[in-house]
Amino acid sequence: MTIKKMKRYELIAPCHFGLEAVLKREIIDLGYDISKVEDGRVTFLGDEEAVCRANIFLRTAERILIKIGSFQAETFEELFQGTMSLPWEEYIPKNGKFWVAKAASVKSRLFSPSDIQSIMKKAMVERLKKAYRQSWFAEDGKSFPVRVFLLKDEVTVGLDATGESLHKRGYRKMSVQAPIAENLAAALIMLTPWKGNRILVDPFCGSGTFPIEAAMMAAHMAPGMKRKFASMDWEHIAGRQIWHDTLEEAREMVDLTVETDIQGFDIDENALAASRENARLAGVENLIHFQKRGVDMLSHAKKYGFIITNPPYGERMEEADLPSLYGMLGERFALLDSWSLYMISSYENVERDMKRKADKNRKIYNGMMKTYYYQYIGPKPPARPRTEERG
Repeated sequence: MTIKKMKRYELIAPCHFGLEAVLKREIIDLGYDISKVEDGRVTFLGDEEAVCRANIFLRTAERILIKIGSFQAETFEELFQGTMSLPWEEYIPKNGKFWVAKAASVKSRLFSPSDIQSIMKKAMVERLKKAYRQSWFAEDGKSFPVRVFLLKDEVTVGLDATGESLHKRGYRKMSVQAPIAENLAAALIMLTPWKGNRILVDPFCGSGTFPIEAAMMAAHMAPGMKRKFASMDWEHIAGRQIWHDTLEEAREMVDLTVETDIQGFDIDENALAASRENARLAGVENLIHFQKRGVDMLSHAKKYGFIITNPPYGERMEEADLPSLYGMLGERFALLDSWSLYMISSYENVERDMKRKADKNRKIYNGMMKTYYYQYIGPKPPARPRTEERG
């Protein structure tokens, strides 16, 4: 019996700026070696199984790209020749539909996305013409979207193994204004010491993203187990059996019997309706308690809990209303004297209105918006006494 040798790939996982360390830890925990960490992306090494497992299990990545290659290009001719030198025939079959879905350029001489996309497409066609000895491609088969980053004239080319962004878990069918992305919410939770057996409250839960992501973590539910990926159709790269086995691995890990104390509050009935429906679609509705409650009613009978939240700022609320809102949050948090508060906001006067300086502050880009992750760190709960073993 011959054993098929697994192919090694260099995989690129883009993420939110400022959260590279969180994604790096996730990838290491999955068992893969990191080859490079840059602003907004982490590169790692893996086989075809890694393509499946990274898409299904990573909570904080934007997508997974299979790196085709990289080269220097200061002119469009160099871009054309560099693209044509890449082994496209190893990835794209004769009838494959292929295009450059996105081109991003930072501090590069080549900065027009549409020109970059057009020239690279022509170069890919020329390469495949020679490889397949044909002059025309129907492109009526499976889709192979390509993404390219240009940084200081270094071109990095990747095949998009994900398709629709990984933040779309498939559960958020109902939304509210300016919701937080699922992968960003997951990363912010992972920046705290919260674990599934600890209390978590989101007093501005909106469409329920923080409580749902927390409940999925508590239940060991893989974020991508209920959705499709572009590379599921690429049997020459990752066959159906590998996808089947990886999804089976994910299903076996789920534990919905876990006991949780996860709560989401909001004053908007529509937001709560969206939260409950999204939690149901995610399969974690029994692990979360949603309730209509304003921030002025924020309280909890137990100690050592966590508030993790995305309060209104920017387009969700009038600037004049923010001081009183953050002031009330500060008042209610002060009464929870053993609790921790973690909050993302672009509002500049958070600490002034809360009447308390954050213990830590982390700059994070939420899309193009610069925000800060304010961290008010409470005391650790006392260690539980160990039960003596009986001989």
